[in-house]
Amino acid sequence: MPLKINNLKFINNLKHIWIFSMTFLFVGVMAGQEIIEDKVPEQAVTKIDSIKTKNAKKVDGVAAVVGDYIVLDSDIKKEREQVKAAGGSLEGVDDCELFGLMLERKLYAHHAIQDSLPVSDAEIRKNVDYQIEQFLQQTNGSMERLLEFYNKEDEKSFRDDMFEINKANELANKMQAHIVENVEITPEEVRTFFNSLPEDERPTFGAELKVAQIVAEPQVSEEEKQKIIDRLKGFKKDIIENGASFRSKAVLYSDDPGSASKGGKYTLNKKKPKMVKEFRQVAFSLEEGQISEPFATDYGYHIIMLEKIRGQEYDVAHILLIPKVSQKAIDEAKERLEKVRKRIIDGDISFAEAAKEVSDEKETKNDGGQLINPTTQDYNFELTRMDPELYSQIQNLKDDEVSLVLKEEDRTGKVKFKILKVTDRIDEHKADYGRDYLKIKELALDQKKIKAIEEWQEEHILDTYIKISGEYRNCDFTGNWLKK
Repeated sequence: MPLKINNLKFINNLKHIWIFSMTFLFVGVMAGQEIIEDKVPEQAVTKIDSIKTKNAKKVDGVAAVVGDYIVLDSDIKKEREQVKAAGGSLEGVDDCELFGLMLERKLYAHHAIQDSLPVSDAEIRKNVDYQIEQFLQQTNGSMERLLEFYNKEDEKSFRDDMFEINKANELANKMQAHIVENVEITPEEVRTFFNSLPEDERPTFGAELKVAQIVAEPQVSEEEKQKIIDRLKGFKKDIIENGASFRSKAVLYSDDPGSASKGGKYTLNKKKPKMVKEFRQVAFSLEEGQISEPFATDYGYHIIMLEKIRGQEYDVAHILLIPKVSQKAIDEAKERLEKVRKRIIDGDISFAEAAKEVSDEKETKNDGGQLINPTTQDYNFELTRMDPELYSQIQNLKDDEVSLVLKEEDRTGKVKFKILKVTDRIDEHKADYGRDYLKIKELALDQKKIKAIEEWQEEHILDTYIKISGEYRNCDFTGNWLKK
């Protein structure tokens, strides 16, 4: 039977709760053991044997075994407490439902290993490093307090346990993605989905706006550009001819706040685009030890040194120099936009025509300045989900009103000016097939993916060793975890 829209939202909410908790929280696996009557897979036995304290004191029990993974009695409570501690909400989600989600993740992870789905240990370690940094902020940088809170003897064991949990989580994510990667939906299926929803159960979409903008960026002089290029060439020459350290120069001179302190280091993956296209193209064209010529991106001018190639991963270091913009160029950009705004208000030119004629933002200028919602990839911005900065800039604009000239400055100090206009406004409304097709399509596709996952679960629960113990055998699971 098709899922109703409220069930679809409920399932998605549970998934978001899980992702939230597993991304930012660490559920410990330091507990005792409870003997399980059935024969358990050898790897799971090893894990159960390992969850004893130093003095072999029985502290905890095993609530479930799923393939090679276990869930402890204490895990459910810890998961709930830590989600709350991090500001999350589990309202309406009882222990049985949370336990069921944990069983699902173990099932996914177990079969991801069976199917040899690849995960990057290096990426997992990076995630662990990031999580520990976040944890340390809550303990004022005290590793001792952090280890005490999580009942760990030393940092190594803490990191090792976090690595295993993060790896299991990543395996589960890979398995879920693998299950639904080929799920597609046709327009007819979207229509059938929409028509199957009773009118009183159709989703309500919040008020939405369409926003357009015209951007003026201060221009860097040709002399300043050449000065920056010559400086980068000087760095390269000093490194090649005099043996100077590329990393040291990055620390001393790079304008990239995200990498300068690390000697300009980044790791790029050919299958996972991370940097802008121009940066990737240069990096992937180099040989180990080679330094590029200076090249430009929207961020400034760079040189890159390729340090090492590891399969699909490229370890690089780079130096970024941002050309300085003169105050005269800044004043000229603002004045240029002031004149354009006056022409629009006077009716000499439309906003869309002005965008095409003068805007420096290449992504929007040929589309009347219309902004694309990065989440939905359409023109509509739902007020409750709009970027706070954008919302503050347009919240008081009336229909067809043009904003004053606004100044923006990014984290590198780059300045630009813009004017904004609300080009359309849609009040809160019940889903309409024509107007809201893309949103309805997303809901229909989500339902189809959930159905695919349900079918996969139903099949693989039966062919996987699963043992549920204690009070959780009384849960009314949505999946057939008790194999009745």
